[in-house]
Amino acid sequence: MYLELIRRSLTRYGVDELVPVHASERPMARRALDVLKKRNLVLARVRPFDQHKRDFGLDWPADAETMIGMRRLISLQECVEEIIADDILGDLVECGVWRGGACILMRATLAAHGDDTRCVWLADSFAGLPAPNSAEYPADSDVIRLDRFSHVLAVTENDVRANFERYGLLDDRVRFLPGWFKDTLPNAPIEHIALLRLDGDFYESTIQALDALYPRLSPGGFCIIDDYHAINACMRAVIDYREKHGIYNEIQDIDGSAILWRKL
Repeated sequence: MYLELIRRSLTRYGVDELVPVHASERPMARRALDVLKKRNLVLARVRPFDQHKRDFGLDWPADAETMIGMRRLISLQECVEEIIADDILGDLVECGVWRGGACILMRATLAAHGDDTRCVWLADSFAGLPAPNSAEYPADSDVIRLDRFSHVLAVTENDVRANFERYGLLDDRVRFLPGWFKDTLPNAPIEHIALLRLDGDFYESTIQALDALYPRLSPGGFCIIDDYHAINACMRAVIDYREKHGIYNEIQDIDGSAILWRKL
């Protein structure tokens, strides 16, 4: 019940949201918005809860700590529980953490099962997405730029730490790797990995994370790719890596967007 409550809270499951209205949405209301801001008030609209979208991670919650949806959270919890049950060697790693919700669930699952040996690692720029490098990674030339969502995607390390604290889960078992993947992952002080979750969107981010960390994934460990079916560049990076390294472990679909496989 504790972990179910954690999941429902992380997704704000069943809750209608108040979404702030920005000047870009209502140019005619810019003057009124400025007046409200000076009075520490905001103009907001109600967005009704949509169970289907929240189950499958198809919306961007205004206030929740994760946007990956309930199906992916349940699958993630089950993977961590299998790792504990099977005593798979290594820590839990997520590359691309947004507000930290998936990692909060991983830390909560370890705590609920009394596992005090593993760490949860959060690798992120904590400054949003990099500009696509289509010259070196042509697959990223088709990726739609998310500049207009930069204010949503750029979540600081301090904000993520505050989210862990809100759930009483910020301790020395939660480790941060701030910076671009190409700079932080190759020499990351992680010896063994039991679960590797990638949510980097681009070909570049996905292939860099796989190159640096997949060799450290223990036999029996899980590799989870968040945007495999949603972003072609991400899928292409996974296919290229698996083919190059002769990885034939069966891919399992999670919710029509994310996939996982278990390293044999």
